[in-house]
Amino acid sequence: MTERIYATDAYARSVPARVLETDGTDRRILLDRTVFYPGGGGQEPDRGQLRIGDDSLNVVRVTQDSAGVWHWVDGTVPSRGTELVAEIDWDHRYRLMQTHTAMHGMCGVVWRKFHSAVTGGDMRAGEGRLDFEILDWDPEQRQPIEDELNQELASPRLVEVSFLARAEADLDPSLIRTKVSLLPAELTEVRVIDIVGLDRQADGGTHVRSTAEVGRIKITKVESKGKGFRRIRFVLD
Repeated sequence: MTERIYATDAYARSVPARVLETDGTDRRILLDRTVFYPGGGGQEPDRGQLRIGDDSLNVVRVTQDSAGVWHWVDGTVPSRGTELVAEIDWDHRYRLMQTHTAMHGMCGVVWRKFHSAVTGGDMRAGEGRLDFEILDWDPEQRQPIEDELNQELASPRLVEVSFLARAEADLDPSLIRTKVSLLPAELTEVRVIDIVGLDRQADGGTHVRSTAEVGRIKITKVESKGKGFRRIRFVLD
């Protein structure tokens, strides 16, 4: 199994690692540890390089399975046992961390106002969208949501990471802010992101340590996606 450094330290930019398994046909390798987030929960995978001595391989794709985290590379696949350094594109990752934290902040504000669950979401570095089930939407509510979220981000609020046994997490339905639980049945430990006093939910992605690092957001559009469903789009301002 791959040790997922990003799960406990989102600020780690690189880590020494060793090749556990390879697939030359697919040009992918499995590492014993990594800082590369493989994607999920609307957050795209990291990009970066694997450095082997004076040489480097660009990581063009990252995924995970029951074995761990796989890294697709654009060159010759190193042999099993090779020692290397896994290094992410930090500027891209940090922007994703800011964006993902803003997404959680939006969830907290909308939940407080409407008690509405998330029905979908997606993000790129610097922009995101969230879908909510809001039955009585008034266009005049757009600006108050933006203002309240920016006030919360500027407070600032700490962003804490913790882990719960699955049995304990299942006893707390408030950890699931989506309409349908997306936790895999085989998951035995649940990672929890807590923007203290604003939003607490199960999540596997990367976030900043404080909402002060996010800056301000700007809601660019609110779309109707059917009766009672609204899509809120925003950018980091």
